[in-house]
Amino acid sequence: MKLHEIRPAKGATHKEKRLGRGEASGKGGTSTKGNKGGQSRAGYQRKNAHEGGQMPIQRRLPKRGFNNIHRVEYKVFNLGQVDHLVEKYELKEFSLENLYINGLVSRTDLVKVLGNGELKNKVNFKVNAVSDKAKAAIEAAGGAVEIVK
Repeated sequence: MKLHEIRPAKGATHKEKRLGRGEASGKGGTSTKGNKGGQSRAGYQRKNAHEGGQMPIQRRLPKRGFNNIHRVEYKVFNLGQVDHLVEKYELKEFSLENLYINGLVSRTDLVKVLGNGELKNKVNFKVNAVSDKAKAAIEAAGGAVEIVK
């Protein structure tokens, strides 16, 4: 076998379909595009939600509710969870950095501590928000709270 004798494997190559090149091409007349209409024309673009004249689903379904653009979403931890996490991950301080390092929150999450449960360990907190009940329980256990913006 010589370099000039190499050919692609049988069936590996296909002949290009040449449309719009007259009757002799075997694809003449309508160039395999059916009959008249927008879809047979160059530059035709289908509308995304078009359902062939049927009322589209986004118009058939009613509107419900609304999204408040000023809402602040917090990742919530109760004192019972905090106590468990401090023991499990051996945290000296319950801060955003420690939570991120241990994979409990993402970099952009805001953290709020709520007062459900009991706090047995003395822990210092550096979080975005704390409820009044949680703050009282933390200070009663000997910890401190710092609000981070």
